[in-house]
Amino acid sequence: MNLMTATALVMGNIIGGGIFLLPASVAPFGTVSLAAFGLLTIGAIALALVFGRLAERHPDTGGPYVYAREAFGDFAGFLSAWSYWTMTWVSNAALAVAAVGYVHVLVPGHASPGVNLAVALGALWLPALANFAGTRYVGAVQLVSTVLKFVPLLFIAVVGLFFFDPGKLGPFNAGGGSAVGGMSAAAAILLYSYVGVESAAMSAGEVRDPERNVGRATVLGTIGAAVVYLLGTLAVFGTVAHDELVNSTAPFSDAVNAMFGGQWGGTVVAGAAVVSIIGALNGWTLMSAQSPYAAAKDGLFPAAFLTKRRGVPTFGVLAAAVLASALTVVNYLIGVGGVFEILVLITTFSATVPYLLAAGAQLYFLLTGRRDKVRPARFARDLTLALTAFGFTFWLVAGAGYAAIYQGVLFLFAGILVYAWMAARKAGRGGRDTAPEPTAAVAAASTGSTTSAGSTASAASTAPAVAADVT
Repeated sequence: MNLMTATALVMGNIIGGGIFLLPASVAPFGTVSLAAFGLLTIGAIALALVFGRLAERHPDTGGPYVYAREAFGDFAGFLSAWSYWTMTWVSNAALAVAAVGYVHVLVPGHASPGVNLAVALGALWLPALANFAGTRYVGAVQLVSTVLKFVPLLFIAVVGLFFFDPGKLGPFNAGGGSAVGGMSAAAAILLYSYVGVESAAMSAGEVRDPERNVGRATVLGTIGAAVVYLLGTLAVFGTVAHDELVNSTAPFSDAVNAMFGGQWGGTVVAGAAVVSIIGALNGWTLMSAQSPYAAAKDGLFPAAFLTKRRGVPTFGVLAAAVLASALTVVNYLIGVGGVFEILVLITTFSATVPYLLAAGAQLYFLLTGRRDKVRPARFARDLTLALTAFGFTFWLVAGAGYAAIYQGVLFLFAGILVYAWMAARKAGRGGRDTAPEPTAAVAAASTGSTTSAGSTASAASTAPAVAADVT
């Protein structure tokens, strides 16, 4: 993947289906939510810069897993990979379910559970087929889908400024109480909008010139998503009356109708939403295979996850697609009350674990004087970025809520059984890794080299909205 494709991967994974409901979700808090969005954007860009710094030294597939294991050992690396992997396939199921409603807007008709299930499964397996074809096809789909969803959203955002009416904004702090309280409440909803900033780092082994392009793609993709988020939300706030926006189920559709008249806005936005979700599923399907692949190379995940073809860990893609499909079937056919909701809560917490460990790894490398592990640059600047990224991620954890943290921690600790099994097998082999050859980072360490090396590393990964970006 070149710089443009890697940037599209980041932007496409950040922007999923949630953006189409986001303005209505935060409207009850008033325009203070725009200030909250601005602060979150600063935190997200800091996290993106941290991933870029780390990727310069470790341009290997697996991103946060690689950094956590290098800094804190096998157990921390496993927790990062386990959390990310479970988050991706559960949130993929959530995205597929979200796509069903938009498809019915485009193709009206009787919606039965069987039809809904078929649409959701199609949304899961079409991106999986693109992944089986190889990273070239993944990148092509991601680039096209990102353009197709970015252009209409940016068009609405920019044109909306010409129809902007300050009188429709409503009060600054509509929720009452202190402005800080309103900002925090809005931030709790907005926090997961930027999950996906790590996408280029996760697939660093498949990015051309990763030492340079991973960091650039991460920052450019995050900024591109921020432009769409901020301008789009502002445009909707200024074109749809506040009282209407609070009760809106399709805020972007209402904005299009307010700007141009008629009732055709819903169809246009539904089309953009379907493209957006399919593009996000395409990227997240690749992410779901990257972390377990990297962990399997180190003997921390089953060796089957090492199966790779045309740059894509195919077994990881297959496993994630099957698990997401099973969860979707449960949602539509079995109807076990609360199961789907509980798993979505798990993803909300699980997305933050790799981020915290990666930011912590950056701090560890800096504070132990091992700046070569990040970049031999300005210490104060890198330390400030790492602390900002850690604080941003800690805010994510706080915003997840008690239920998400409770369910997420239980599932995280369940992974200890898997780690015990894999660690025991690894110890039985005398601690040898399962990879056929050492990673570039290990090779560099064994020779005492401090230069970036990673062209031989490959791809692996497993973040949010409902959690992975139904946000």
